Amino acid sequence: MMKTTKILIAIALAAPMGAMPAFAQGITTSALRGLDSRAPIDVDADRIDVLDQQNQAIFTGNVRVRQGNLTLEADRIKVAYSRPVKGDPVIQRLDADGNVRLATPSERASSRFGIYDVSKRILTLIGNVVLTQGTTKVQGNRLTIDLASGRSTLDGKTSTGQAGSRVSGRFAVPDRK
Repeated sequence: MMKTTKILIAIALAAPMGAMPAFAQGITTSALRGLDSRAPIDVDADRIDVLDQQNQAIFTGNVRVRQGNLTLEADRIKVAYSRPVKGDPVIQRLDADGNVRLATPSERASSRFGIYDVSKRILTLIGNVVLTQGTTKVQGNRLTIDLASGRSTLDGKTSTGQAGSRVSGRFAVPDRK
């Protein structure tokens, strides 16, 4: 039988998820570590508006983006791309807003806004972030995931850098005999 304990963290959670103290068992390095950001990106939505002169496409209504084992859903996602002289457009960045949800095989996250910088391999969720991995749940205002290293950082600061809410978490603690 697992006991749970609620832990309020007074400082920003700046350690990699996999390097958290032993009491935080259950949170590991992000399942997105090593995500191939060159893999195809599949998008489906109720509507698309292409702003070709601005190198943007805006998807609205039940938007779902898939790349490898990453699924990103939102009410609206703006895709910024570059257009080489020859070849297909190259996606640079996705900006998601409204009911943002991120899913991998082992974790789920939700927020108000999301930014996937494909070029830099950084995924950021902003605004009332909730990250769940198994029975472990952490909350804050800004979650940043480095897709190359798998390092995840959650803090309570607002997107303008102002102090916001604190980071909190609930971690499963196994029975000790």
